[in-house]
Formats: sequence, structure tokens, C-alpha cells
Amino acid sequence: MKTNKLVSISTLLCIMVLLVSCYKGPEDLPKFKKKFKAQIASFESQKDKTNAKVEDGIKNLGTIQEALANAENTDKEFKRVYAMWNKVDNNIKSLNSDYNKLKGDADNLFAAMERQTEGLNDVTMKNELTQALAKSKGEYAVTLSKTEKAIGKLGALHAEAIDIVKGLEVAISLGQIKEITGGLESIQQRIPAIMDELNKTIAESKDLYEKRMGGGVS
Repeated sequence: MKTNKLVSISTLLCIMVLLVSCYKGPEDLPKFKKKFKAQIASFESQKDKTNAKVEDGIKNLGTIQEALANAENTDKEFKRVYAMWNKVDNNIKSLNSDYNKLKGDADNLFAAMERQTEGLNDVTMKNELTQALAKSKGEYAVTLSKTEKAIGKLGALHAEAIDIVKGLEVAISLGQIKEITGGLESIQQRIPAIMDELNKTIAESKDLYEKRMGGGVS
């Protein structure tokens, strides 16, 4: 019975959004839906770019000792490495910006749905939709919280990588050899879990749009 009730509430929420998609209601929900959908795509694209830059940066660090040993100008080699990790940093910042936009678009969409629901005259439907909105909003808030933490972990990995390069630069200047394999392995081992968390955000955002809000209908 409880499962059937939840399905029924979810269905009501979907029907509501589908109905308002046919005309411009007081809250213009189709506009908010389109913005949310577009931002999901933007976040996914930036996630892929960030992942690629992080992977490139790690590969570069993995060969830096050999490159330094054969380099005529070590300062130039370090400059190249710093430049690469600066791109990583820029991509993480862009990903965080896309996350904030995704969060904002989701907030705007939920707020518009809540306002429109509040104006309903049918008390039963109003109460059921209010419950459905609260449930979906709460679940998505948990997803967004995990996303924010995952992006923070990416920033921490970038800081660790820069520390490795800085330490190596000092060691080379002193004529010493510094082993960086351990630090690199630590970074590499944590990346899959972080990216998996970001992929879950994308999947759950698409699920929210396509299944719960009838996103298949434009």
C-alpha cells in the first residue's frame, strides 16, 4: 500500500508538469524545465572535460622525473607542468560554477512548482502534490550535497598535485632526487570514486527531469 501511494504521488507530480507543459501557466514551468535540462547537459560536459584534464595532469606527473633527467632546461619543464595543472584548476572551477548553476536552476524549478501547487483549489490534490514535491526536493538536495563534496575533493587533489611538483622543484634545485610515486598513486586511486559520484549526480538529475517531471515531453 505504501509503495502504491508513493507511485501515485510521483505520478501526480509528473501529470502536473505534463499538463502545464501544454500552456504557459502562472509560473511558466516549461521555461524552468528547459533551463534545468540544459544545465544538466552543461554540467555533464564540464565533468568530462575536467576528468580528461585531471588524467592528463597525472600522466604528465608520472613521466616528469624522466623528462627532467633529460631536459636541458628544468625550469622550462616545470613551467610546462604548472601550466597543465593550472588548466586542471580552471576546469575544476568551471565545474563548480556549473554545479552552482544546476543547483540554482533546480531551486527555481522546485520553487515555481511549489507556488503553483499552493494556488490549487483541490485540497486533496494540493496536499498530495505538496508531499511529492517535498520528497523529490529532499532527495535531490542529498544528491547536490554529495556533488559539492566530490568537487571539493577534486580541488584537494589538485592542491596535492601542486605540492608534489613544488617539492620536486626544490629537490631538483638542491641536486636531490625526490620519489613522487606514492603521492601519484594516492591521487590516482581516489579519482574513480570522485568521478563516480559526479556521474551519479548526472544520472539522478536526468532521472528527476525525464521520469518524475515528464521531461520526455517538450
